[in-house]
Amino acid sequence: MRAVHTWLKATIVAGTLALLLVFVTLALLYRPPQANFDPEAQDVALGSALEAHPGYLYGRVTMGSGATYEGRLRWGGDQEAYWGDYFNGVKKENAWAARAPREELRKEAKPFKIFGVEISKREDAIDVERQFMARFGDIARIARLGHLVRVTLKNGTVVDLDYFGSHDLDDGVRVWDGSRGVIDLGQGDLDVGPRSIRTIELFASAQAGEAANRLHGTVRSRKGIFTGFVQWNRNDGIGTDELRGRAADKDISLRFDTIASIARHSDTSSLVKLLDGREVVLSDNRQAAEHLGIYVDDRRYGRVLVSWDAFERLDFSPGDRSPVYSDFPPGSSIMGSVTTTAGRRFDGRLVFDLDESETTETLDISSQGVTYNIPFGLVASIVLPASVALHNGEVLEVDVAGDVGEGNAGMLIFSGDSKPEYVRWAEIKQIHFDRPTAMYPPLDPPR
Repeated sequence: MRAVHTWLKATIVAGTLALLLVFVTLALLYRPPQANFDPEAQDVALGSALEAHPGYLYGRVTMGSGATYEGRLRWGGDQEAYWGDYFNGVKKENAWAARAPREELRKEAKPFKIFGVEISKREDAIDVERQFMARFGDIARIARLGHLVRVTLKNGTVVDLDYFGSHDLDDGVRVWDGSRGVIDLGQGDLDVGPRSIRTIELFASAQAGEAANRLHGTVRSRKGIFTGFVQWNRNDGIGTDELRGRAADKDISLRFDTIASIARHSDTSSLVKLLDGREVVLSDNRQAAEHLGIYVDDRRYGRVLVSWDAFERLDFSPGDRSPVYSDFPPGSSIMGSVTTTAGRRFDGRLVFDLDESETTETLDISSQGVTYNIPFGLVASIVLPASVALHNGEVLEVDVAGDVGEGNAGMLIFSGDSKPEYVRWAEIKQIHFDRPTAMYPPLDPPR
């Protein structure tokens, strides 16, 4: 019996020591977010967090531990920084697709041939999985709820994204906290636990600090000329961001606020002219060889993406005031009418492509290497196959692709409390969009 007691006691002690070791290990592994004292990050701050200009993203981040951090924000540490930048993700499900007849959600049957002989016809279901894209200025709150990323827009609309799909919350966020300094949150952390981001509440900064050192200029492309705030390679949009490459067999980094212009030199190189008059050819760099394109927040269209293939030259220039959170009014339902090829017309609330239903969502179209992300509130009409008229009077002839391509899932029209009408994309002749009362960018006065 004594042997049994001795064995039992030893087992309990060993188990206790093992549990203690586990707790100690976890305690050592867990470190609360630390201030980022990287000099470059401090330089990007452009002053203390208490002087954050209202043109920068601003908000409060709550962690799984309950700790909160408030101040200027930048996604991923070096990516989205302004209210006009976009938060992206994949919608968890498409609730609008359930309102359309299932038998209608099929593509036109295509013949399957062998040696020129038709064997059968194949029908594929229309893909109704949809991406989510919203400007930070249109968002009130982003929350992690288990397997969901829940985005709440200013007007109260809630959109659930798939946490395990691609979304910008994965990149974490840098916070210029007034009492803790510059802190990176959520980057490389566990999906759940005290170090994970629980919520991000966006709101206007109460401070009025230094003007946002935002890149602005004119981009010339084979499609046309676009002017506005720019982001080189989709991410670099602040003067202290750097253009990196090689020149004369040396690695070179140039701050964008020292650059006067960047021109396409070859498929894999850029000709950079500095403000002091010097010129440098940068080659063998990711910005050229694997360029993601240049965003331009052109007020005529909202935002355009000029591909590297279409890019010719960027000339930097002083910009107007960077938009602040209050410049983005809450979105409203898309209202208008749909005319079919058979001559029928339906009026009411519109759901475009079984997806977009609000004026702040975007019509995504392209032409000659330029992609337009145009908020529906700026769009006056679409005449198929691919003519898009804006409320400012401009008409764009675009590629039959993207939102106006054969992958469009069709339209829902709500004329009242009754069941909505569904119209296949191939049956649509023209779509008219009512002019909203408020938008960003602001609409020109009616003519």
